[in-house]
Amino acid sequence: MNRCAVFMDGGYIDSIHKGLGSPQIDFVQLIERTTEDCQLLRVYYYNCLPYQTQNPSPAEKSLVSSKQRFFAAVSKLPYFTVREGKLAYRGQDKDGHPILEQKRVDVMLATDLVMHSTKHLITHAILIAGDSDFIPAVEIAKNEGVSIHLFSVGGVSARPHDELIMACDRHTILAKEEYLSFERQSGIKSC
Repeated sequence: MNRCAVFMDGGYIDSIHKGLGSPQIDFVQLIERTTEDCQLLRVYYYNCLPYQTQNPSPAEKSLVSSKQRFFAAVSKLPYFTVREGKLAYRGQDKDGHPILEQKRVDVMLATDLVMHSTKHLITHAILIAGDSDFIPAVEIAKNEGVSIHLFSVGGVSARPHDELIMACDRHTILAKEEYLSFERQSGIKSC
């Protein structure tokens, strides 16, 4: 029997949502669509909290609180696990805006993909991500006999790196309309 795990890069999903007007997507429906023929082992969602200054403003506090509620709600979904990285401050750009960098998120995703593959816990991996940094982990998983299926959303600027697409066994582009059909009318609000 095919067993799969889903590896979702929350930063990549945030970029998709920004390009689509911040819809509230039902992640359970999305996972059902991406794992049609597999017995689901687990869904891993990787992201980090928004940046806060040392003396956070009410707006910063509200944004962090909202994201914490979202992470808590996602972790309560069946088979979902939230893996939280850190957002590191790297200075300011020429316009005085903070330069921020996600830390640990990509490494956690890659480590989980490799661990599940080398322990033969899965036969298939569903990847919802876009970063070419995942290619070494994808190659290890494939060498262990795991089929890698990359999902992305068409019609948005956030698209997977071409080298990541080539490294995966399959790439399915969900039409923007199909992705938006997973929009929730109530319940968990994606950030």
